[in-house]
Amino acid sequence: MSRLRSLFTGIFVFFSLIAIADEGMWIPLLLERMNEKEMKSLGMKISAKDIYNINKGSLKDAIVNFGGFCTGEVISSKGLVVTNHHCGFDAIQNHSTLDHNYIRDGFWAKNYGEELSNPGLYVTFIVRIEDVSKQVLNGVTAALAENERQSIVDKNINELRKNIKKESYQDAFVRGFFEANQYYLFVTETYRDVRLVGAPPSSIGNFGKDTDNWIWPRHTGDFSMFRIYAGKDNKPADYSVDNVPYTPKRSLSISLDGAAEGDFTMVFGFPGRTTEYLPAVAVQQIMEVNDPAKIAIRDKALAVIDGFMRKDEQIKIQYAEKYALIANAWKKWQGEVLGLASTNAVDKKKTYEAEFQKRVNANPQWKGQYGNLLSDLEAAYNEFRPYGLARDYYLEITGKIELFTIAGQLNSLRNTKNNGTKNAYSEALAKTKEKLEGLYKEYSPQVDRSLFEVLMEMYVKDKIVSPLVLEQLKAANNDFPRWTDQLYSGEELTAGNKVMAALEQNPAEFLERTKTDKACVLYNDIAATYNSAIAPRLNEIQGRINKLQRTYMQAQMEVMKEKKFYPDANSTLRLTYGKVKGYTAKDAVRYDYYTYLDGVMEKYIPGDYEFDVPKKLRELYNSKDYGQYGKNGKLPVCFIASNHTTGGNSGSPALDAWGNLIGLNFDRTWEGTMSDINFDPSICRNIMVDIRYVLFIIDKYAEAGWLTREMKLVHPKKK
Repeated sequence: MSRLRSLFTGIFVFFSLIAIADEGMWIPLLLERMNEKEMKSLGMKISAKDIYNINKGSLKDAIVNFGGFCTGEVISSKGLVVTNHHCGFDAIQNHSTLDHNYIRDGFWAKNYGEELSNPGLYVTFIVRIEDVSKQVLNGVTAALAENERQSIVDKNINELRKNIKKESYQDAFVRGFFEANQYYLFVTETYRDVRLVGAPPSSIGNFGKDTDNWIWPRHTGDFSMFRIYAGKDNKPADYSVDNVPYTPKRSLSISLDGAAEGDFTMVFGFPGRTTEYLPAVAVQQIMEVNDPAKIAIRDKALAVIDGFMRKDEQIKIQYAEKYALIANAWKKWQGEVLGLASTNAVDKKKTYEAEFQKRVNANPQWKGQYGNLLSDLEAAYNEFRPYGLARDYYLEITGKIELFTIAGQLNSLRNTKNNGTKNAYSEALAKTKEKLEGLYKEYSPQVDRSLFEVLMEMYVKDKIVSPLVLEQLKAANNDFPRWTDQLYSGEELTAGNKVMAALEQNPAEFLERTKTDKACVLYNDIAATYNSAIAPRLNEIQGRINKLQRTYMQAQMEVMKEKKFYPDANSTLRLTYGKVKGYTAKDAVRYDYYTYLDGVMEKYIPGDYEFDVPKKLRELYNSKDYGQYGKNGKLPVCFIASNHTTGGNSGSPALDAWGNLIGLNFDRTWEGTMSDINFDPSICRNIMVDIRYVLFIIDKYAEAGWLTREMKLVHPKKK
């Protein structure tokens, strides 16, 4: 009986990996062939052509890549775009001062003229998608070395792009899918005049801040609003006062009916990166080595920054976004480790691999091609392990110490001056000045030296360490505070006004002087150690892993015929679908699928950094003045569903069965953050702010009804 039970358990685990209806990030071009039937069986009321169509306006024409890091959607015929508060945060922060603190107080334009321009911010539409695998892989064979293969691929892509049929104002790129076994072309239109229209105060847009981040239940009104402007011909144009609001091919209608448990939902956007097809050895390495190391480093960095932010309002403004960015991944990795462990992800991978190997061994042709594939992958990942850890230490630590960032910028500029052309140096000088000006605007030497002190103590624990670091530390009697004082005392690069003045007045002389600057010399040695002792071995092993992973991907698609494969996320347009439903987080803990404004008030702590609530919102709650956005005397705030999302999906529209906007995706549940590596339908949920809460904040709280009047509000469930 024991052996029989084990057999049935193995069969159940294997088939649970094969058939997961909620899993997948699907290419819109292929929905009609691969997904439409299943989507309709789950409750979808529209067709695949309503979602993706190049001959007439479809849902894809309302979806934008927001700034290259998030997703947004067009919600009016006048180019109004909504995305997450955290996606618009940099723009909000850049317009904030102590006198006009839009982070704390929010911002609402009262008309077009008050909308604020944002240099560098852009949105990109996808015009069409084409399968170009045959053209890109022409001449590629399995016998080629990775660099030879890539050279042929690059040459083919360059040739392909020369002959793409597109308008002069359009662009195009090609991206690899299924570990570069397939390639797709994307023709795009990018608009670079994007203006801030409105944003709630952070006490609404980022309610709960770090404590609630990645956690369900959530009560966050995570949204901000922008408007796309175009030339008078409705084509992309650089910022100009003469530009007019963009008229889209399609804008989203907004449902006031909300979502009920079991409702079909879709999320349409630009997911960043997933690695769903890694072997068990790689997943185990992430879970036991890399994630714990990065978590420990960020523990230290966050403690330092938080200590200063709580004492100084100016530092809070300067470091709010940096703190949020550091904390975001830090907490995500903790949930990732928890989720991988609680769902036995490694063991499930091993069960899947055992079945794969069994099938391969039973087929002489497959055995010749793929027989040693898994063992070769395991050997490569084991060899990769110490170098991957050293990489994480180097990148995490040097990336948090901004004195090193400044030194790196100046070292790079100096190298361009000495080795590049005159034009290359002029361009690099302008870019460096722009980057450093932005950095110094949000820089505190006091915070930075504290970060150096605690993080460099962690750096020296790694096995591959800069000789100069050890030498300087020894000279300071292994006393990190003393070493920090020696480095930062009189350090010229911490004075932003002096550095910017020097780069403006006599950059050549300044760059020559910084050759012997303490910070530049130290950073150079740390970088040189990484580039000589770590990066070459890392790249060599990674090249082998890439080839093995590509072969493994190809082998899985060939051997595991009953599995419907989707490509890993790579920042291209994808659609995922699932259902609204709660989940069981752990023993005796069952979560519902909706939250309400009542929960905001239950969490309310007067004057608290994370859980304060604006007076006006409290008054609206007490009077139950919810307008058409409430339901049964309650105001919905957030909800969850089983859509497969990741970073880049922030701001993506949550759509109902008819394709109407019902919410904005902004997060995942903590227990399910491992969905980037191993999607498990039992606990993987995406978190969305209900669009009715967004409309309530705009209309009732901000009294910006001129914006809601632009939108098309519908009641699809009353048909």
